[in-house]
Amino acid sequence: MDQPAAIPVLTGASPRKRLTVPVLAFGGILMAVNQTVVVPLLPDLPRLTGASAGAVSWTVTATLLSGAVLTPVLGRAGDMYGKRRVLLAALALMVVGSVMCALSSDIRVLIAARALSGAASAVVPLSISILRDELPPERRGSAVALMSSTVGIGAALGLPLAALIVQYADWHTMFWVTAGLGALGVTSVWWAVRESPVREPGRFDVPGALGLAAGLVCLLLGVSQGGLWGWTSPRVLALFLGCVVTLGLWWWHQLRTERPLVDLRLVSRPSVGLSHVAALLTGFAFYANSLVTAQLVQAPEATGYGLGLSIVATGLVLLPGGLIMLLFSPVSARMSASRGPRVTLATGALVIGLGYVVRIVDSRDLWMIILGAAVVGTGTTLAYSALPTLILHAVPAGQTASANGVNVLMRTIGQATSSAVVAAVLVHHTSLLGDTLVPTLHGYLLAFGIAGAVALLASATALTIPGDRPSPGGTRRAGGRTRGARDEALEGA
Repeated sequence: MDQPAAIPVLTGASPRKRLTVPVLAFGGILMAVNQTVVVPLLPDLPRLTGASAGAVSWTVTATLLSGAVLTPVLGRAGDMYGKRRVLLAALALMVVGSVMCALSSDIRVLIAARALSGAASAVVPLSISILRDELPPERRGSAVALMSSTVGIGAALGLPLAALIVQYADWHTMFWVTAGLGALGVTSVWWAVRESPVREPGRFDVPGALGLAAGLVCLLLGVSQGGLWGWTSPRVLALFLGCVVTLGLWWWHQLRTERPLVDLRLVSRPSVGLSHVAALLTGFAFYANSLVTAQLVQAPEATGYGLGLSIVATGLVLLPGGLIMLLFSPVSARMSASRGPRVTLATGALVIGLGYVVRIVDSRDLWMIILGAAVVGTGTTLAYSALPTLILHAVPAGQTASANGVNVLMRTIGQATSSAVVAAVLVHHTSLLGDTLVPTLHGYLLAFGIAGAVALLASATALTIPGDRPSPGGTRRAGGRTRGARDEALEGA
């Protein structure tokens, strides 16, 4: 049974080893902060850079695209060449990207730098894989749950932090802060985290990496830009067609190559494939909460429902949800240990749906908005903490990072789809406020309803995942090989 400590440690271990979990959790928070810090800048970036609003939006899109592409690629590289080594490289790329943003006001440099920073998206799956290799089974569940919750914690902290910096200092300062925090993260990982001896030997699948990258770029670019370019425009249709063709060829290649980037035969097992589907649906349901809440509370009071809050106050509204994710991560670990991660995932998705019921019942009073967002955050903690545990039980130790990388990729696709759907709903439900079109309350409530329905679908999907049970993680032999890893995966499937 996992202990209810927020940050599990190894009793009797060296000081460096005792810091492994908090250092890795700090890296996960950095990743999420890096993804959100640019959001408060978006309204002012056209003026600050002299670029169009469409060009400025790429500072977000570029990070999303590169993160989606690099997460499974770096996960596979970590399994092959060393997870700590690749983790350090991912954090270092985030630092380089932050420094580039801090030194430039050229939108082209900013977009390239934000794409470079997207490599940090691989931090969480790589860290989870390290935890599997380094921690004893009785500590592993709570550590993995904490690592998963860092996504929400960092996002909740990043928005108000960035808003405060933007409001009271030069906007470049924000990127100097993230660069400094990133450098601290690199140093901490180098000092406290040892290299995992568990490896998956073989040659890196370069054609597979390039094919996956091309297919994901087409997919996510079409999803993220569909509302702006038009869903039936030639560019968007060409992107979706290119996605289908490219990923089809990629799939064929993965099945034929000896050492594929993604083991599709492993993914086809219900215990793995259904976990990925649940991750996509959960990512969709979770992301709508942040998107809609931020816009709703900042809407002018003249709309009859808006609160007219500043971006700083908006970040503070979302902050309790992030704190709840930190507090509830050990609860999720204990639930997964006693009931199994499948039940935890289904319960978490159901709680997310309940949170959206609260949002639909009352989205006018601030305390009800905070309550509803907090309930969604609670459900997200349970669901996100259970997903990597399901993967750990279902795949060999040598493929943990790449499998969790794919799982994070599915969450990213779900979030990108959620962003597109929310934008489409709000655009089609507007009313005039003076000379400006603003979303109606009905549009916001409809977005909540869609997200809640998807959450219920995620819960139902979780219940179809074959029964799970904790796995011992194999017994290491000399040289870093793991005995029983393949049998463990078959048992988990």
